[in-house]
Amino acid sequence: MTEAQRGERNAGAQQRAPGALSGLKVLDASGWGGQYCGKMFSDLGAEVVLVEPTGGSAVRRDGPFLDNKPHIERSLPFAYFNAGKRSIALDLDRPEGQDIFRRLAVGSDLLIESEKPGVMAARGLDFASLSAIAPQLVMTSITPFGQTGPFAQYEAEDIVALALGGLLYLGGYPETEPIAVYGNQAYLAAAQFAAVASMIALHGGAGTNQVAGRHIDLSVQECVVLAMENAVQFFDLEGTVRKRNAGHQRQAGMGVFPCADGQVYFMAGGIASNRFWDGSVQWLIDEGVAGAEKLKGAEWKQVAYLVTDEAKALFAEIFTPFCRSRTKVQLYAEGQARRLPICPINTPRDLLDNRQLAYRDYFTSLEHPWSGRSVTVPGSPYQFSETPWRLQGPAPRLGEHTSEILSELQIDPEQQAVLLKAGVIQ
Repeated sequence: MTEAQRGERNAGAQQRAPGALSGLKVLDASGWGGQYCGKMFSDLGAEVVLVEPTGGSAVRRDGPFLDNKPHIERSLPFAYFNAGKRSIALDLDRPEGQDIFRRLAVGSDLLIESEKPGVMAARGLDFASLSAIAPQLVMTSITPFGQTGPFAQYEAEDIVALALGGLLYLGGYPETEPIAVYGNQAYLAAAQFAAVASMIALHGGAGTNQVAGRHIDLSVQECVVLAMENAVQFFDLEGTVRKRNAGHQRQAGMGVFPCADGQVYFMAGGIASNRFWDGSVQWLIDEGVAGAEKLKGAEWKQVAYLVTDEAKALFAEIFTPFCRSRTKVQLYAEGQARRLPICPINTPRDLLDNRQLAYRDYFTSLEHPWSGRSVTVPGSPYQFSETPWRLQGPAPRLGEHTSEILSELQIDPEQQAVLLKAGVIQ
């Protein structure tokens, strides 16, 4: 089967098969904290209604923008994180807007929101109030530090959650200030945790006589801590505090090395063992690298020696010229053949040209209706055979479906005109 035939087969299967979450109704009233959570539900077939302020979601004002021209309809993050959703622009600080929101909640299975603790309660839209009229509703609240506790009312953007979650401390070079990872990673981590927790809550009531309604209180800062895997445990297990070490070998043979067209990360030894050392040294010997025999001594089996400046300097002296003479792809391919952990440090362009991602049809085309163009975006993060992932459509324009959604709530055009004139909807 050719690549073209395989692509046609996959596209046909996606068009025919229902999504894994078809029939689920989601109300997404979140900002950066939760819109990726809503996207994950939409991409699996759920019907997702994005509730935006009448001035538009704050994500619409975040770049990068199409053609670098700031506009609420040209935000590329918004276009990606809200693909397939419908938009209703609603003033939730007005009683009329709150009433419409309640009616939407009654018909929904899941509500995602990221307001500061207390804001939804002041509007009469907190879990206690909504569950009284919508007992089936799962409400997922995503906030920087959770709904309660000493930090609950603190303001925090993504970088603050990264810092107080510990990840910022580990990012960057030892001799410089910390460097934040790109792209609101704290919010995105929280959105993924939120999606998993929401699915667990929704599944908990499915097929039983119990009401599914639950309130999920999710802290972005805690999600960052959990996403750090074993970094926090180093102090408990070894009595050491992890340090940022970008640009340095953590031990001989473990770190970033320059190559012909960029950089690679190599782990010639291993984690808590030297299981890859002999294979790495044999690779260099087979390639005729000068000095490779010096890496065969018994001292190279001892972590105590590998962490010394002497060992790091000698390994770099031998390995770097060899590495510089080869491309990322060449090094990666040979490492794979020898079962050694070496990987390219990819640029965005490298990822677009990646053969494995191309074979999986990972990247897909997303329509940008405001401009009449399409943009290339990441596609399915997982493969389902019977209920495949797929984009449900482009991101909505601000308030694009307001009238449609209000009509579904039996609010007639005359009432809608009154609400529009009063600024309750847009």
